[in-house]
Amino acid sequence: MSQMHHGRGYVYLIKYHIVWCTKYRRKVLSQEIMKSLIEILNTIATNNGFVIQEVNGTTDHIHLLIECTPQHYIPNIIKALKGVSAKLLLKQYPELKAQLYGGHLWNPSYFVATVSEVTEDNIRDYINSQKER
Repeated sequence: MSQMHHGRGYVYLIKYHIVWCTKYRRKVLSQEIMKSLIEILNTIATNNGFVIQEVNGTTDHIHLLIECTPQHYIPNIIKALKGVSAKLLLKQYPELKAQLYGGHLWNPSYFVATVSEVTEDNIRDYINSQKER
């Protein structure tokens, strides 16, 4: 069972499954880039006060399971994750720009779903199996 958190006058457990793709579904996320991306995403999460519990992906998309507080606004979380990671990855790997028309790393769209205790294990298994698919 997941750990409930307590705030002043409330108890919460908030988790989201988030997925986004590279621009044009270009297969640019090599193992080296993915490793850097995961480090960057974890730093962003720490700096913004939420936790990435699971993260994995393939060459053209990434899955995350995050836990946050009621004060977090999901569009701001995604904006921080996608915006900062794109900026830092394109700086660290300038060759990515040549593979992406217009130099944009991420597709502007994303998928987000709430996660319950019933579905959490299934989502964790799905995220961890991404390399196998």
